[in-house]
Amino acid sequence: MSDSIQDAELLYLDQQLCFRLYTASRLVIRAYQPLLRELDITYPQYLVLMLMWEWRDKDQSSGTVGQLGKRLQLDSGTLTPLLKRMESRGLVQRRRGEDDERERHIELTDKAIVMRKQASDWMRLAKESGKAGGIDLESLSRNLDLLVESFS
Repeated sequence: MSDSIQDAELLYLDQQLCFRLYTASRLVIRAYQPLLRELDITYPQYLVLMLMWEWRDKDQSSGTVGQLGKRLQLDSGTLTPLLKRMESRGLVQRRRGEDDERERHIELTDKAIVMRKQASDWMRLAKESGKAGGIDLESLSRNLDLLVESFS
């Protein structure tokens, strides 16, 4: 096989890791759609809620927009309108920092705290149904963590 053909094959769609990850991501997010419809939220809003529920478990009742953005890898241009929509729907409260007015703190509302039970019940049922098709999800998660680290 000539070098030019081998070079061309490097660009075939099925040879691209990015395409496989994109496809997998879309399929996983699609699997979450019944829960998201039930909670009447978007997937990025769900990510915010999951992180804030986690913070709450760790006795951190609030965080900053900066902390959210860093952990979720979302820039403020994406995160600020997302949080404004969540605030208008009564899911989070935003407030200015006491020491630094440029800093915005985010807290869950009671409504968002109650939503956690619905999400938890749904996730438990999804896991029990074997939706992953026999894939070792722990191993897959570890490998994805390694991949993320290698690109960070």
